[in-house]
Amino acid sequence: MEKKTVLVTGIGGNVGQGIIRNIMTSDYSLRIVGTNITDFSAGNHLVDSFYKVPFGYEATFIPLLKDIVEKEKVDLVIPSTDFETYFLALNADIIPCKIATSGVEAAEKYLDKYLSWQLHNKFNIPFAESILPSVYNNNFDMAIAKPRKGRGSKGIIKNIKSLEEIRALKDDEYIIQRMFVGTEITTAVYTTYKNKKVHGLISMERSLENGATTFCKVVKQYDDKFLAIAEKMVASTNLKGAFNIQSIVNETGEIMPFEVNCRISGTNSIRSHFGFRDVLYTIQELLFEEAPSPVEITEGFAHRFLSDVIYKGIESNLTGNNKDSFIIF
Repeated sequence: MEKKTVLVTGIGGNVGQGIIRNIMTSDYSLRIVGTNITDFSAGNHLVDSFYKVPFGYEATFIPLLKDIVEKEKVDLVIPSTDFETYFLALNADIIPCKIATSGVEAAEKYLDKYLSWQLHNKFNIPFAESILPSVYNNNFDMAIAKPRKGRGSKGIIKNIKSLEEIRALKDDEYIIQRMFVGTEITTAVYTTYKNKKVHGLISMERSLENGATTFCKVVKQYDDKFLAIAEKMVASTNLKGAFNIQSIVNETGEIMPFEVNCRISGTNSIRSHFGFRDVLYTIQELLFEEAPSPVEITEGFAHRFLSDVIYKGIESNLTGNNKDSFIIF
């Protein structure tokens, strides 16, 4: 029987590479196609076939991805970036395969932090209060400026106080959020595609460098509170599959989400070892129409470190895939 094919986007980043490694270590034998905005990245050595694509918000992204899906006979697309997630959800009807995204409304609202705030405020779901720069008037004791859309932790201005500096920011690009002090928690949630029920979640305390997780530790004491938040989010939106809630927990145990990623998130390669396998659940449901495996969370922690993919005697402008000769060091 011919292998099923999965296309993973954004394989230059840790999210896409983690998704691929989870696919490779699953019990399913699948062919993997990768895409990225550059010709070559550390993710190329993981895939059977590779294609360069434009950014997800560019007009040529969807037509090109559609061509790749048809050429490679792709059965499932798993996006790893926020913009690709939204535009794939928006154009799902013209992509001739299954796509691992929520509905368009959820993908749109959670792409933009200001729309996320408005959505949660409407349904009385906790979220860090967010104000546009043009109307901000020293509303918060401590404030943080963030790009409205995507970009991970890039472009953040912490503890911003100068109204002049705030007014210089554009409303369509930035928001001003109340800044909270406490422990940063990343919570991954999986909601079934078939019946839209929260299948399970995992929360991890984490440290970041340059927007990426470098250390994380499983924490369970907030699970009931996060489950209540996640269930209300799912009931109020068309969230499906994997999503991620980023929060601050203060010293009294109050939880304040400040961002939601409407996709599989960057710690997927770590949390799969602690019993939360959202990449596997996605494959089980969308590729094989199986019920997702049970969630059984175990204690533990993880550190990330760098390793190298080395190509000896090969030109640097090659397209690259797992057929090239390389070593990992």
